[in-house]
Amino acid sequence: MSGNTRALISGAGIAGPSLAYWLRRAGYAVTVVEQADGPREGGSAVDFRGAQVRVLERMGILADVRARQTGMGGQTVVDADGRPIVTLPAHVFSGEIEIARGELTRLLHDRTRDDVEYVFGDSIASLTETDAGVDVAFRRGAPRTFDLVVGADGSHSVVRRLVFGDERRFREDTGLCVAGCLVPNILGLESGGVLYNEPGLGVLVGSRDHTTLDLQFVWTSPPLTYDYRDVARQKQIVSGAFSAARWRTPELLELMRDADDLFFDSISQIALDRYSRGRVVLLGDAAWSAGPGGGGTGLAMGGAYTLAGELATARGDHRVAFARYEQHLRAGVAAGHKQAKGAAPFLAPLTDKKIAQRNRGYKWLSKRPLASLFARMTEKAANAMTLKDYPVEAYS
Repeated sequence: MSGNTRALISGAGIAGPSLAYWLRRAGYAVTVVEQADGPREGGSAVDFRGAQVRVLERMGILADVRARQTGMGGQTVVDADGRPIVTLPAHVFSGEIEIARGELTRLLHDRTRDDVEYVFGDSIASLTETDAGVDVAFRRGAPRTFDLVVGADGSHSVVRRLVFGDERRFREDTGLCVAGCLVPNILGLESGGVLYNEPGLGVLVGSRDHTTLDLQFVWTSPPLTYDYRDVARQKQIVSGAFSAARWRTPELLELMRDADDLFFDSISQIALDRYSRGRVVLLGDAAWSAGPGGGGTGLAMGGAYTLAGELATARGDHRVAFARYEQHLRAGVAAGHKQAKGAAPFLAPLTDKKIAQRNRGYKWLSKRPLASLFARMTEKAANAMTLKDYPVEAYS
């Protein structure tokens, strides 16, 4: 291997620790910096299918993920009175395995914390590439120099902004916003989920366990201007959008107002011509955020495996490795983007007529032959990612 052995990863969600795991096996000294004070606990469930499951197996965490999976019940569409309209089987939208994002984050952190340096409560302030590496200034910590820097810090990536420019150059808004949190299980759900719609609005509730619900609000909206640190204002925006919604929405809004783990964002896609520049490379949502239904988590973990594998195979030559990494990921990214673009008409149809049309489509999908066909289609998108068999000795 060449001298490229010191790697800094920005982001301790899922993509970052996944890459840290593989880079350590490749002989790198790895530092992960994360602006949150610890591993992020919240987030909705994520699913894996096809080649994505093989990534979990190669990491040696498949059994652990299965032990923590959500139980994946069906998803029931209800009307304003709570009467079921149609129930979709679990495998249509939950893949082969589904796990809460926070559970997966903790699992990955536990697997890497003993031989990876985690720096919580800090973030990157500036990056300067030199002949000797990348000089990194932090918001709080002392400056340091690394051989490689990886931006795995989400769709609003600081690394991408510092190296590639303003986010607006690469972001395509879908016209949807999403907010989510964990709330008490007032619906008595034991497994599965419930979906309620009014024009331009969607309330999605999933059973986390007997006591907790995974609550999400999705709504159509023009671009919003808000302070990402002002959670009270974000809750006001959600409450305003859903103020007249029926079903159990008023009760769920009250629970959301008391939540301390709110996630709030626009639903956007990121499209970049390149994932790397010099010694800096992007991974996961920082590079290609697809949006709901785009298989982003599995693709991010597969991307981490590929990036580390190519670095090891290229003996640390980042120019060669970054080019090969991007080549292997492009097809999977394109498939994920295409699949996610079709999510809006399912999550928040714009009119009563479109809601009825969507529900009729769901009834067809609930029939086993079509449900199986739909599941195979989504698995095909997951398998669009090239997953090479990197030699074991590459990680010695």
